[in-house]
Amino acid sequence: MAKKGKKFQEAAKLVDRSVAYELTEAVELVKKTSFAKFDATVEAAFRLGVDPKKADQQIRGALVLPNGTGKTQKVLVFAKGEKAKEAEAAGADYVGESDYINKIQQGWFDFDVIVATPDMMGEVGKLGRVLGPKGLMPNPKTGTVTFDVTKAVEEIKAGKVEYRVDKAGNVHVPIGKVSFDNDKLVENFRAIFDAMMKAKPSAAKGTYMKNVTLTSTMGPGVKVDASSVVVAN
Repeated sequence: MAKKGKKFQEAAKLVDRSVAYELTEAVELVKKTSFAKFDATVEAAFRLGVDPKKADQQIRGALVLPNGTGKTQKVLVFAKGEKAKEAEAAGADYVGESDYINKIQQGWFDFDVIVATPDMMGEVGKLGRVLGPKGLMPNPKTGTVTFDVTKAVEEIKAGKVEYRVDKAGNVHVPIGKVSFDNDKLVENFRAIFDAMMKAKPSAAKGTYMKNVTLTSTMGPGVKVDASSVVVAN
């Protein structure tokens, strides 16, 4: 393993790795231990007691964070006719059809999220091998395959995040920036924690929420005591 830098080691000293912190404390620590020279992203990582190999234990979805992510996502919409005009009016960065499919095939990736109308998926499907590994393929489960392009674009611009469980049973979700007020990060975290709890598959056995950690870009991980998370109904 690569040796961690001096700044990381200094920051890590402030975190007791054997302790799971109460949520507000954890948020404070993550901000305190962020030493990046830029406005670092704060990310929540959940280790779940699920078997992602089983179809009934796949966890995937999207939600709009109450306080956004602090990052404006660039949105590419595949649509034609009236739907293309709608997407433009809603604030999509790029709207088109085969022209953008060709660009992507040639290695263009200047966007963060793709939205496609269902009638375009036959064409967009050709990009599966390129978009799939990058997690960019539009999907009805995350609201990115839809005829309601206005809603899709507006939600993404407002701070919609997607989440999906990886092969090891982990889910990583950005919840904002280090510059956010503590209470805004707490509120965003609660929203995603709530979504994770609601997504619990009935087939999952044993402890579901095994481990919850908050980190900032480059900073050390801070464990969160899941029982301290009060979710507003």
